Amino acid sequence: MDERYSRQVLFPGIGKEGQDKISEKHVLMIGAGALGSGNAEVLTRAGIGRLTIVDRDYVEASNLQRQQLYTEEDVAEKLPKAAAAKKRLQVINSDVEVNAIIGDATPSMLEELVKDVDVIIDATDNFETRMAINDVSQKYRIPWIYGACVGSYGMSFSIIPGKTPCLNCLLRTIPMQGLTCDTGGIISPAVQMVISHQSAEALKMLVEDWDAVRTSFVSFDLWRNQYTSLKMGKAKFSGCLSCGEERTYPYLDSENMTKTTVLCGRDTVQIRPSTQGEISLEKLAGQLSTLGYTVKGNPYLLSVEMGSERMVIFNDGRALIHGTKDLTHAKSIYQRILG
Repeated sequence: MDERYSRQVLFPGIGKEGQDKISEKHVLMIGAGALGSGNAEVLTRAGIGRLTIVDRDYVEASNLQRQQLYTEEDVAEKLPKAAAAKKRLQVINSDVEVNAIIGDATPSMLEELVKDVDVIIDATDNFETRMAINDVSQKYRIPWIYGACVGSYGMSFSIIPGKTPCLNCLLRTIPMQGLTCDTGGIISPAVQMVISHQSAEALKMLVEDWDAVRTSFVSFDLWRNQYTSLKMGKAKFSGCLSCGEERTYPYLDSENMTKTTVLCGRDTVQIRPSTQGEISLEKLAGQLSTLGYTVKGNPYLLSVEMGSERMVIFNDGRALIHGTKDLTHAKSIYQRILG
């Protein structure tokens, strides 16, 4: 397999020493959608030692236009994205250790996962999780790479604890909330551009070429032929609760994580149980079938048809209620099915 990374080793920025470092490093990928699947493939092909992927969703037909790891077979089987990504990545490079976690990247989960992580890549779709990533990055001094895109627009920023402003600092000067939803659609080239920025920064960090890491905030609009790079050194805020002089890491408080939320750009509500615990999907499927529901499933989830609505239940008790944005209505469905 010496030839496998030969072209990468020939690149002066990496070389043999850098390749050896890459093979020893651990990357945590939060999200396995468009950005997550693309970044995961780049790093797997680059020979990362270990890759941990966390994602709460499963593969749907609308994902295939831009989420490059997935196939129509994954859609038919309703495979969770983390599981489908692991299956594909292990075929691409069997030397890479891929860990798939199907669930929400909660503060407690993040604090457990980052203990031996070298770089965190943001590939999520909501700011609640991003802010938790930001706080865990600052608390444990782990660099992370922010990325987001919608339409033909995208942005990326590398955050190095102790050196750059954190995301909480940036929010004081750059409005980014509009990029959490895909209601404006998305074109794949915009996704690929953000992936390129994120994965290139990740490789710089993994080979420990810190002088090469970009410290400016990058944004672009491919359709309008616009590209901007902003220096952000002055955005660092001494009073920031995430990275300032008296930091408290407010977003690592689990009480600040909502239990019920409408998923971005979709008529779907996610409900997370107050207490974590495994449920028997096989037993639940039998009970619901007896009650007259149409139930389909796989080892990871159950899909329950309920007229115009559909409920997808994961084995940690988390559920997605499709066909509604009404939180109260979604809660009543959850209670009726899961008690």
